[in-house]
Amino acid sequence: QVQLVESGGGLVQPGGSLRLSCAVSRGIRFSTLGWSRQAPGKQRELVAQILSGDTTNYADSVKGRFTISRDNAKNTVYLQMNSLKPEDTAVYYCYSGSWPGDHWGQGTQVTVSS
Repeated sequence: QVQLVESGGGLVQPGGSLRLSCAVSRGIRFSTLGWSRQAPGKQRELVAQILSGDTTNYADSVKGRFTISRDNAKNTVYLQMNSLKPEDTAVYYCYSGSWPGDHWGQGTQVTVSS
């Protein structure tokens, strides 16, 4: 069973930045990995995805502000979030496999508020 553990969430002011990390319990070199989020009362949505060849794709709402990356040596995927907005507030989940994913982490809360 693959395990994914997120970290890096927290409270940040609008315009601020956060970097989320997701440690995966197995090698990720050939895996599709991604981040999704779920706000209260809303469905979970894809935020960003990175394929094994490092091709990336993003939700329109985060393009130009968020960057997904991976470190295969560390079995870790990252989400750098800049210019955060209150509407980015959600629980963020990392996943492995093509969307909607085969395995999920437990989630990390991101709150954007002044």
